[in-house]
Amino acid sequence: MAASYWESTQRKYWTFTKQQLTLERKKVEEAERNLVTMYPLPDRRLLSIYFYHQLSKMARPLGIRQQPLATAQVYVRRFYTKVEIRRTNPALVLATALYLACKMEEYPQHIRMILAEARHCWDTSFNDISKIGECEFTLISEMNSQLILHHPYRSLAELQTQFQLTQEENALAWSIINDHYLTDLPLLHAPHVVAITAMFLAVVLKPTQSGLPVHAAGATNALQALGNARNSPTQGAQNRVQKLVDWLAESSVDMEAVVECTQELISLYEVWESYNDKTCKDQIAKFVKARGLDK
Repeated sequence: MAASYWESTQRKYWTFTKQQLTLERKKVEEAERNLVTMYPLPDRRLLSIYFYHQLSKMARPLGIRQQPLATAQVYVRRFYTKVEIRRTNPALVLATALYLACKMEEYPQHIRMILAEARHCWDTSFNDISKIGECEFTLISEMNSQLILHHPYRSLAELQTQFQLTQEENALAWSIINDHYLTDLPLLHAPHVVAITAMFLAVVLKPTQSGLPVHAAGATNALQALGNARNSPTQGAQNRVQKLVDWLAESSVDMEAVVECTQELISLYEVWESYNDKTCKDQIAKFVKARGLDK
């Protein structure tokens, strides 16, 4: 992507502080207080995990790769900062986000194929292509036509050789970047900060094989290692970890932002342990059916 992140609409209009993001969501919830009270939903991160699983189920048979999938996840997260989820049919929103993301990432899919996979995935009754067209217009409108995204994958590709990541470490860093789309980090931090966090975690966690799962305890240990390396740079810090910390100290990258990203991922891995697919599905189905949003 030729355009600079620093001049992008992503940075100017879709990067928030935690306080700003909380305020935006509070405004949306207050405007729909009755719906919020009537139809309780799981933790936002648990919903994100469920949405990711549903998007993956739609994407897999169509051969859709990770970047369009990531773009769809960000579109969904942006949309739901502006629109209360209980006013929508998430099946339709996710299908439309995936359809739009594929077009934007130059991997277009026929609308009928997306619709077919959505119906199979969600066991939903909506079968009118025009609904996806209408929802697409709404998505674009709520995002103010600001659809170009910068992802951390490019920064990872540019920096991995500099820090001499092994193939396994690179795979783990890629996996951690995938995980960050289940959190608010795409709305809070620049892509390069997320990529650096992923590399740091990958180096500290020392994967023994590609695809090693990350968990809260491991990420917490990595956070402690970061603190140790910052506070005692000459006392026992591993060479490659120290190289990363030294590079951060000499660069313009905000070290506190890396710490915050790590903490956000720890929080995700902790809540992931309580994830239950059926609970999310049932609670979404409750308001969708009660409000006739599946028609």
